Amino acid sequence: MLSEKLASAIIEYDLDPQSIEDLARRTIAEDLDGGVDLTSDSTIPIDQISAAEFRARKSGYVAGVVVAAAVLEVCGITDYSILVEDGKRVEEGQVILTAKGNTQKILLAERTALNFLGRLSGIASFTHRWVLEVAGTSAKIRDTRKTTPLLRELEKFAVRMGGGVNHRMSLSDAALIKDNHIVAAGGIAQAFKAVRTKYPTAVVEVEVDTLEQLKEVLGAGADLILLDNMSLEQTRAAVQIAAGKTKLESSGGLTIENAKAYASTGVDFLAVGALTHSAPVMDIGLDFKAQKG
Repeated sequence: MLSEKLASAIIEYDLDPQSIEDLARRTIAEDLDGGVDLTSDSTIPIDQISAAEFRARKSGYVAGVVVAAAVLEVCGITDYSILVEDGKRVEEGQVILTAKGNTQKILLAERTALNFLGRLSGIASFTHRWVLEVAGTSAKIRDTRKTTPLLRELEKFAVRMGGGVNHRMSLSDAALIKDNHIVAAGGIAQAFKAVRTKYPTAVVEVEVDTLEQLKEVLGAGADLILLDNMSLEQTRAAVQIAAGKTKLESSGGLTIENAKAYASTGVDFLAVGALTHSAPVMDIGLDFKAQKG
């Protein structure tokens, strides 16, 4: 089991320690594939002790430090120190995490810990770029369900660490009536009524492609309306039509270059799938410290 201190730190980020531990164990098992690390087993004495540093090779915002720590603990490394907490900025060359222990065990943890740390820090850093782009507006940068299978909890955590906000975590959190639901139900009004009837207390968001659909959904009482692939002119018109009666979310065709323009229309959210499906991995490495003597 993870240490009580680490489990408490994980809970503070609204993550589940048991899920993190299970994921760490599965990924280490994947790396070993039922065998042993042939290279370390051949070249490193079984009782050798080393000290190592996880160091940022590029500046950015870190996420996944507690996950990397969980990997270390699962591999039997308990003597470690977190120097930069999740959600904090690091500069190129800055040490994020240090560890000391059995050399073979550190090397076993290395790649898995770096995979999590680099991937999640990449998402956090990319999200922060978007957040900076819309600074000065009331719009928030929000993620989608375009996440890596089975890594949604962690990837959405990374979005939060970068200053973004989360959309629904799962299909059961809220209803989002999209174009295919509308077609299958026979129209927007029919789809909306069906959800409201069966799940009267659920938050209901409806995707619209036209201003005419927007007016129809406004009358029905949607909690949130997603403006799908609308131009800036259409988006401005949608904000005027909604007049604060419901929250609006822009989605589709959004880029870093046009983010400020869309945010400035008065929409409440920019839904950006790229936060999780296209974020570049942040370059973080692990290096052993030189032995004294």
